[in-house]
Amino acid sequence: MKTLYFDCFAGASGNMILGGLVALGVDEKKLVEQIKLLDIADFEIEFTTADKSGISAIHANVKVPHEHAHRHLHTIEKIINDSRLADSIKKRAIKIFTRLAEAEAKIHGIDVQKVHFHEVGAMDAIIDVVGACIGFEMLGIEKFACSKIHVGSGFAQMAHGKFPIPPPAVAELLQGIPIYSTEITGELCTPTGAAIISTLCDSYGELNDLNVEKIGYGAGTRDYQDFPNVIRLMVGTSDEGQGTSKWKNQTDHRPLTTNHLILLETNLDDTTGQVLGFVMDKAFELGALDCWFTPIQMKKNRPATMISILCEAKNRDKLKELLYIETTTLGVRVREVERECLERKFVKVATQIGEIDVKIGLLNGKQVNAMPEFDQLKQIAIENNIPLKELKEIVLAKLNEQN
Repeated sequence: MKTLYFDCFAGASGNMILGGLVALGVDEKKLVEQIKLLDIADFEIEFTTADKSGISAIHANVKVPHEHAHRHLHTIEKIINDSRLADSIKKRAIKIFTRLAEAEAKIHGIDVQKVHFHEVGAMDAIIDVVGACIGFEMLGIEKFACSKIHVGSGFAQMAHGKFPIPPPAVAELLQGIPIYSTEITGELCTPTGAAIISTLCDSYGELNDLNVEKIGYGAGTRDYQDFPNVIRLMVGTSDEGQGTSKWKNQTDHRPLTTNHLILLETNLDDTTGQVLGFVMDKAFELGALDCWFTPIQMKKNRPATMISILCEAKNRDKLKELLYIETTTLGVRVREVERECLERKFVKVATQIGEIDVKIGLLNGKQVNAMPEFDQLKQIAIENNIPLKELKEIVLAKLNEQN
């Protein structure tokens, strides 16, 4: 499995990671061409070789026109989704910004969609994150791991005032991840760097069982005496096999992920089952996370159905419109809800009659449930004339053997 290891002895930032990827062999011209698929204002990335305390590293200087824009998550999502980039790159970049928004929302005690990005909402930060995701794709990285992270010490001036290092956003993003400080003063790990690493890596600590093939150094902007301000990126292959990890995992105490979502509900006593079925199908097409029906009883003892649709805030209006247009409702109840999610990962389980993906739910780093992908299970069961229940038991037994 092709693995990238972030060696963060001098912290991490978006442009350090970008420079390190070019040092690893990512073609800078092709990288810039891909970033231009964002269809954003004119920008330039200047890649130069820098000497950092005797280490030759690539410094990425992102130049964009001066702007005053402080963007929200939905604005950044739109910029990325409207681009001509590959879906896999869009998905990874949005996941990074969503994690960053969740951290900011928790710090400020507000809804994720109300988070007002300052520095990390600037165009250069968007280019750093999307550019990094493009670079990972160009290198064919399948797995990410990271060392303990040097965060620096002292205080830093932020948009809201003077804060200790690591600042609140970085501390929140790196919760459950091993960090340390030394006599080096200054902010070594930025929110952008912390968001990229904490979103993508599932193991932290010592370098272990990696057959290193390439090493690249990405330079930070500041210079320190007798201290190389660089990130070291190491790419190689690891022989983990079937989703098990030989890396020292330090994320067991990461809390459950909390999503702030919208619940739409309406009661109907004059709608057919055919219409209800159509509405459910359409809701999922429009981005609903879940949709369900509840039998209820309304006034005058009429049997009725309550439609419930769970969605992200960005899809609220179009799903409300669906209910108004396709049903007879005259009003929709709207509530903000919190949803806690287990950490999830997918592993492939090989059986004698085929390979099946299994989704695993983790609580405090430990497996609490596992479910084979139903469509794959169904197809193999039909093709081999095996009872579905029996095949599921075979897959879960094989999973236990792998663990």
